[in-house]
This record gives sequence, C-alpha cells and structure tokens, in this order.
Amino acid sequence: MIEACAKVDPNKLNIHIVAHSHNDVGWLKTVDEYYYGRKNNIQIAGVQYILDSVIKSLQEDPERRFIYVESAYLFKWWDKQNEKTKTIVRSLINEGRLEIIGGGWSMNDEAVTHYQSVIDQFSWGFRRLNDTFGECARPKIGWQIDPFGHSREQASMFAQMGFDGLLFSRLHYEDKSERFAAKTAEFIWRGSPSLGENANLFTSILYNMYRSPEGFCFDITCKDEPLIDDPDSPDFNIDKRVEEFLGFVNSQARSYRTNNVILTMGTDFTYQVANSWYTNLDKLIRYINFHKGTKYNAIYSTPSCYLKAVNEEKISWPSKSDDFFPYASDSHSYWTGYYTSRPTIKYFERMGNNFLQVVKQLSVLSNEPNNAKLDKFREAMGILQHHDAITGTEQEHVAHDYARILSKSITDAEEISSYALRKMLLNGKMFAKTEYPEFFSCPLLNISSCEYTENSKNFVVTVYNPTSQPLSSYVRLPVNGTSYRVKNHKGSEIVTQVVPISKPIKKIPGRKTSASYELIFLASRILPLGYSSFYVSQHSRESRVESNALEGNKSTGGSNKAFSISVDTSGKVIIESKIKRGVQLTQSFHYYEGTQGNNRGVKNRASGAYIFRPNQTTGLRDFHFKGHFQLHRGPLVDELQMTVNEWISQVVRVYAEDERIEFNWLVGPINIDDKIGKEIITKYTTHLRSNGEFSTDSNGREMLKRKRKVVQSTWDSQFSEPVAGNYYPVTTKISLKDEERNLKLAVLTDRAQGGSSLRDGEIELMVHRRCLKDDDQGVRQALNGTAYGMGVVARGKHSVLVGSQSNEFVLQEKNEALRLSLQPWIFITPLETTSYDDWKENYKMHMSGLAKSLPRSVRILTLEPWRDGSVLLRLEHLFESDESVEFSKPVIVNLEDLFSDFTVTAAHETTLGGNQWLEDNERLKWVPDKDYVVGNNYTFKPIMSENEMDVLLMPMQIRTFIVDLIPYVNIFHENNTGRAGRSKRC
Repeated sequence: MIEACAKVDPNKLNIHIVAHSHNDVGWLKTVDEYYYGRKNNIQIAGVQYILDSVIKSLQEDPERRFIYVESAYLFKWWDKQNEKTKTIVRSLINEGRLEIIGGGWSMNDEAVTHYQSVIDQFSWGFRRLNDTFGECARPKIGWQIDPFGHSREQASMFAQMGFDGLLFSRLHYEDKSERFAAKTAEFIWRGSPSLGENANLFTSILYNMYRSPEGFCFDITCKDEPLIDDPDSPDFNIDKRVEEFLGFVNSQARSYRTNNVILTMGTDFTYQVANSWYTNLDKLIRYINFHKGTKYNAIYSTPSCYLKAVNEEKISWPSKSDDFFPYASDSHSYWTGYYTSRPTIKYFERMGNNFLQVVKQLSVLSNEPNNAKLDKFREAMGILQHHDAITGTEQEHVAHDYARILSKSITDAEEISSYALRKMLLNGKMFAKTEYPEFFSCPLLNISSCEYTENSKNFVVTVYNPTSQPLSSYVRLPVNGTSYRVKNHKGSEIVTQVVPISKPIKKIPGRKTSASYELIFLASRILPLGYSSFYVSQHSRESRVESNALEGNKSTGGSNKAFSISVDTSGKVIIESKIKRGVQLTQSFHYYEGTQGNNRGVKNRASGAYIFRPNQTTGLRDFHFKGHFQLHRGPLVDELQMTVNEWISQVVRVYAEDERIEFNWLVGPINIDDKIGKEIITKYTTHLRSNGEFSTDSNGREMLKRKRKVVQSTWDSQFSEPVAGNYYPVTTKISLKDEERNLKLAVLTDRAQGGSSLRDGEIELMVHRRCLKDDDQGVRQALNGTAYGMGVVARGKHSVLVGSQSNEFVLQEKNEALRLSLQPWIFITPLETTSYDDWKENYKMHMSGLAKSLPRSVRILTLEPWRDGSVLLRLEHLFESDESVEFSKPVIVNLEDLFSDFTVTAAHETTLGGNQWLEDNERLKWVPDKDYVVGNNYTFKPIMSENEMDVLLMPMQIRTFIVDLIPYVNIFHENNTGRAGRSKRC
C-alpha cells in the first residue's frame, strides 16, 4: 500500500532499496525443478526456499520490504502453507511490506506474445490475487525487468489495467547510453495513437539491469564481502563498503531528473537465504543515514513507493511513441533470433490460446460454471507466456516440459468442450441415456493426421466459430478414401474435393497415420459463437483424384480462381492476379548461415537462441532447386505441391471465392552436414515501390511503421548488423505499401516470427532456424532442437493478400489476422450405424450464441465463466482511429440482448484486467513536456447512455465487464410476462 511507504526527504537524495528476486517460470530448469530446488548442478535455485526465507525475515523487522512478481510460483507455494503462515502473509501484504508487482501468472515476453494471451494471463493472476488477498494485493506497477525488448502494446495494456507506471531494464545499448546522458531514462510512453491519454504510461528504465550494485549481493550464490561493523574486528569494512555503495548511487543519480534513485537489490533466484540479505541491508541503511544523513536518505522501498516519490516532484517528462525493438546488447548482438526460435512451440501456444477461448466460450454458452480443469488450462497458458517459454530461449528439456504442461491441459479441457457441446446439441436437455456422442479435437491437422476421420467411414464434423461474425471456412480432413458425401444441417449435399497428401508431409517424423488424402469442403456461414454440423459418409466407389494433377518441372499456368499459380525453372512460385491487372507476386526460399563465433569479444558473437547474426560474408543464400511439383485443380481449390529439396517443401493454395494466397511451408530437419547452422526464410517479392518503409504489428494489435536501416528513431546509429538490426517481431502481420499506385502487400502468420523488408517491394519472414553454437546469453545450449532422433521439423502457414488499398482490403486483412489467431475449431464424432436422419432428429445441427451479428468493427474478445456465477465479458473495437474511413467509427453495442439464449441482467465495468471497478481506478497523473503531442483524449467511463446497457466503443478500445446472465428459459419459468428486470451489482 502506498500509504505504507517510508518517508522521503525532499532535501536529500532518497535511495529506494528494493529487495527482489527474479524467478523465471522455467528456463535452464523446468517450473517444478526451479520451485523444488532440483538439479542445482544446472542452477542453484529453489523458489519455495526463497518465499519461506523472505516471509521469516520480514517478520523480524517492520521496516523491511520485499516485492514478488510471478503468481505461478506464489500460488504453488501458497497452496502448501498452513493457516498460521497464510495469516502472516496476508498481514504483510495488508501492511504494504510484501508488495505484489506485475501480478501476471508469469513475466511475459513482449515480442512474440499475442495480446489476447497477455491479457488472459494477467487477468488470471489478478483474479487469484484478488480472491486470496483482496484489494491490498492489487498490482499497480508493471515490472518487466527481463524481457528482451519492449512493445508499445504492452505499455498500452498496462495503462488500461490501471497501472501507475512501468519499470524495465533491457533496451538497445546505444539508446540506453543516450538516455542516461540526456536524463531521459524516465518518460511518458504514449501506448496508442488511437487511445490517446488513456494508453499513456509513465516508464522508468532501471540503471543496473535488475541486479544489485557490483559487490553487494548477499546470498548463497554470491561471493561478495559482507558488511562488517565491529571496530575490533580485523575485517572491519563498513566505512569502505558504504563509500563504495554511495559511489554507485551518485553515479546513478547523475542519470535521472529527481532526487530519488531506485536500487534493485537482488537478481535471479536470490533471497534463498533472505536473512543474509537483510542483515547486510539493515547495516547499509543504518550507516548511510546515521553517518551520511546530511545528504542521503536510504529506505526500504518498493517500485510503487519510488514512483509515488517521483510523481510528487511535479516536474514535466519527455515522451515516446514507438517501441523498443530490436534490442541489442552490443554492436553485434541483436536479439532478433528469438522471434523465430522453436517455431513449433510458438505454434502450439497459439493453438492453445485458440482452444482456451473456445472452451471458455462453450462453458458460458452451455451454462457450465468454472471448474478446476479450466483453471489449469488458464495457468498452463500463463506459463507459456513467460519470456523464456514462448520465446524459445529455454533449454530443450524445459521446452519439452512446457509442451507436456500445455498438452495435458488441452487434453483435460476436451472433456469440458465435449460435455458443453452435448448440452448445446441437445438444447440443454440431458436424458438418462447410457451413451452420448463424443466430440474429439484433432490437434495434428497441421500435419494431416486425425485418427477419427481416417478410421471412420461415417462421422460428423462440428465446426465451432469462436469469432463474433458469421464466417465460412474451408475444412480439410485427412482420409483414406477418395469419394465422400457431405451433408449440411439443411440436408443438402455440398461440394467436396479430395486431394492427395504430398509425400514430404507423409514422411514427417512422428506422423503415425495411414491417411493418403485430404477431404475438402466449405463450411458456409457458421454463425458467431455458434456451430454447424456436417455429416460425412464414405462412398464404396472410389474416384481417381490423380487425374487432375499437372506434373513437371516447367511453368504451369492457368487457374479458375482469383489468382493463377506457376513455377519457374529456378523453383520460384509465381502468383498472378486475375482481378487486378499487373499485380504479380513471387515467392522463394533462402537461408542465412549463422555466424559460428566463439563469443570471445563482441566481433566473435555467435548466432544462437536469442541472437540472430547472419554471416555477412556469405549473405543471403539461395537453394538449388532440385525438386518437383504437382498442381491439383478442383472446384474448391487449386493446390501446388512443391518439393524444393530433401528438407524444404510447401503447398500453395488458391481457394474459390477467396482473394488470398495460402502458403503452407514445411522445413526440417535443417541440414547441418556441413557443420553450419542455418536460418531459413521465405521471401515474397513484388514490384511495389515501398520507399524503405514497412509495418509490423505490435502483439497482434496496432501496426507500427518501420524504416529500413534505422534501428530506432531516438538516436543515430552506425549499423554493424544491417540484416539482424532490421528484423522485427511479427506476431500476426507484416505489410508494405506503394502509395503512388495504391497497392499493398500483407503477409499474415499463424505464429510469431521475425521479419523485415530489406529491399523495396520485398517481405521476408524467418520460418525456422537451427544454430550449432550457443550465443553466450545464459541458456548454455545451442539452438539445435531434435525430435524423433533428428532435427525438428516445422510446418506453418502464411496468408498473403495483395491488391488495392481499400476499406474492403483493410477488413479482409483484419479478418484474416483474426482467423489465423482464432481459427474455427473442428470437432469430430465418429459414427458406426447412426444415419444422417437419426442424427438430425436427435441433435441440433446449427446454432448461434449471439442473438445478432455485431458490427464488423467489433468483436467479443473474452467470454468466460468468472466467479459466483458471473461472466467476464470483453468487447473490442478492432480498428485504429485512422485505419479505415468506414470501420474506424465509434460503435454502440447493446449488452442486454446480445446473446441468443441469455439475457444480461447486470453489467459492471472494470479495468482491463478485471480486478478493479472502473470508477474506483485513480492513476497517478504525470506532466508531459511541451513537445508532447495530444492524441485522442476521450475518457474511459462506465456505461453512459440513455440505455444503461449500451456500450460505446471508440477505435482500439477494449471494455471489460463482469456481467450476470440468466437463461431465457429460466426467465419465462419465473416470470411469464417476459424478461426479468435488471438488477444492480454492488
């Protein structure tokens, strides 16, 4: 609590000593290994001992303070404590001496995380904190001290969560030097041009990373001298040690504007012996204040107390409106490799978020309350957001453990989704039957594997739409036959196509399936938050699908779709638009050789898990095309199956009535027979004149303009790494424009990747990488992942849009980005004897969770069971303020009749994290410098309208509500005159 802060002295230099321990939620060891203190030969670290030790030390002196960050560990520890310890911890939190900072389930990465997952993991951490400790545990400060660069969207989210400020430590080494020299290490970060002041966040860059000053670490992992104040001891050193400490403090103070400095006393997994720390810190504070008290005021403090003291100075601050990517720790160490490292776990996390949203929505729509398996799923996804998890910068056995945690949660959550779907298909009427249909997911569809479609002659496909708009989606299912009938909910037989599965996909290591073909059909107009079921039956008469294939190693043109596909003699794929004359796109694979340095000195830095450092001597290298291709044409899709070499292939698809090109790449095991690590890219080339500019998304939301050969806009830099230094995180989209000809190229991804535009008209994305050297940034392991006894194979998808810039093009971009991050979820029900007529008679085959479609610029971001029967609902405006003349307008959504089977009887608005009523949030106010540019300054307010259920959404605004829902059937049962009246929530 801020009221509990130690008193600062405006006439002295106030030294805010912050005792902390940075506890990675997995890195060199797994989550459990870190918590329990196993495998100390890898790293001496045991989180349970840190918390035990800190709680004991805090009780010994009421002046002592400590901050804790990672909720994943806090609650793992909390659940094992007795009531006496719990009472003590609650008291320490209420007194403000144990302060929860950040509060997310983990300290998330900011480059490769999607904003939906970030919001989720903070919301769940906040929820547990609030339920357990109450208001005094509500975090007010962002503490992102270890992520490798920082996103503007993260700052915006923190502001919308009601935070007073953010502290972090990693930024480009030149930027850091410039800021400390100019005293601009503290500033107002303008997190969103669309949201204006609502997204502004005061930000402070820590002086010494997050470590204690050199020589002042007091733990079992440290070798520093203790403070000895016994004048009779021959080792007496207190005067010398105090002077050393104050020398560091004075050096730091010269880089900041106020008479307050924050000293981070701790580092990774410190305070396993907290008494050692506090004994020495007590002495340090005492001797500074008693002997140097005329100039200094040393206090135990917290980031909240520090920012309060800085705020009270009432001075003006500079501002910043871009982000802190790429991060470089020296001239040859650009941390841009991790944007792509371990691409399979990046995709698995994205798929996990997709299914988590589906399960949460189905739980609400089927009127099922929260349960333990859903909670575990939330927690698994929170762990995956950690800055050494989704980033791919963990040791390999830790990556396997992350996959284990998420895989178990997904499997357990399938029970929730299957039960929910049964209730919905039966209209909520569960009869006393011995058997009900099961609804199985097929998590390996990206490698064309699903046992339920391969081994069943008849099955039902239920396609669930987790978005807020009706959508049509092509369904592709691995099968063994070549002739199938598919009927929709109306009983109509729909068009199908069967395409052979390519040989490279069949040979993917670990793919245990006999399927040779994919059945394709269009699931048309699946209603929002709803589903449609399709009955699939296999014919006894088989068809020859191969007859549609065109083979050869020469160009093959012609197409009845929006684009034609051909291949030139060098293996480049050529796409030509049949709608807009002269629009052509070329795609090709290339690779960079990773520098094989020994890390002895800056110039010998190796390419590794964190760092991308291509060999500048060899540059971008081409593959010698020695493969082959086939072009399969049909009524639904034209599909190019192409082999580039023994370990690179792709399938390029153009669908009917779909103005996008789909590139499905397959890379691995990356060949290292030459003992050289490789970074594989796919390149899209056009004739667009982009003038050195391109744009990338920030955590899947707003786009940021990038200028080639400029690392940051805040300083001038001599470029030593022109490729790696121009790479940026691409969470969902990278694009470039030709303003003169009104043309645009956009590439949308199914996972986070590194990308750039190194030449006008070109976009390149790194899809996979394999490094043979460690880059000496701590992981102590080369990025040389293996699976099934060989290098990792990764398969992924890009959707490419090229055409004239227009409102419809912008909407198509938005919809495609949403579709790739939140895809329709496919459930399979194998059948033995049930006919189509039997199924339709017993089960509802088509429904919508919404009573009406939302405006196309709005979606439901979150719909999940919350507490005490309530529901957490987030509405999101998808467009930036200047993105579209048509779709960037404010929108009103009425909550009351939003859902088809429920009415909203009460709604109470919260901050973004769902842990504080919006009207109760009062953030610190900061004064901007005169150079501050005013943006959109509308104020977030509770529902304000003649109809209290009307919600106004401005561009890019997310509004969060705790709502009460009552099923219509209950309303009519209780009140035959109509819907029940609305009640106020206290």
